[in-house]
Amino acid sequence: MGSMAWKQLLLNALESNTHLKHSSYMQLATVGTNGKPSNRTVVFRGFQDNTDNIQINTDTRTRKIEELKLCSSAEICWYFTDSWEQFRINGHVDIIDGTNPDLLKLKQREKSWFASSTRSRSQYLWPNPGLPCLNEQTQPEMSLDPSIGPVDAFCLLILEPDQVDYLNLKSNQRLTFRSSLSDASKKCWIMERVNL
Repeated sequence: MGSMAWKQLLLNALESNTHLKHSSYMQLATVGTNGKPSNRTVVFRGFQDNTDNIQINTDTRTRKIEELKLCSSAEICWYFTDSWEQFRINGHVDIIDGTNPDLLKLKQREKSWFASSTRSRSQYLWPNPGLPCLNEQTQPEMSLDPSIGPVDAFCLLILEPDQVDYLNLKSNQRLTFRSSLSDASKKCWIMERVNL
């Protein structure tokens, strides 16, 4: 019940804010290698098939990968400006790069690669992100065969939520959703209305 409730709230928010290009952008916070918070904006790439797991594409060479390898806990914060809704989604992140031994995960990575635009895919051919630029020129135009599968730098992140905090500032409503395992070891969600 709870999973469907928060996921439906999120799908509704996405739908009602779809006319705003930034509605697919969210912030992903991780624990930095120095133990301090580390935050950045990422793009929502949809839910993993038949789950409430959130997909994010990224570059294996970014700092967030190093941070997630040390601590897989992360939190998404997503604010929808038209509907005044905020979602804070806490969970653990699975890193799916080209070295992953799970064939099903590699197929999911490939599916996410081909779902991205050619322009987005070409960014994974650019020089290492976060390192100093060696020249003042703009990013080079790289030739990328659109039929070729994911390049080594492409990585799919899957955030498996275990807690969701929902805030609606128009209706002054705040709900929390917490996951737990049932006696049959099946994930279930508990919803609670809380004070703002």
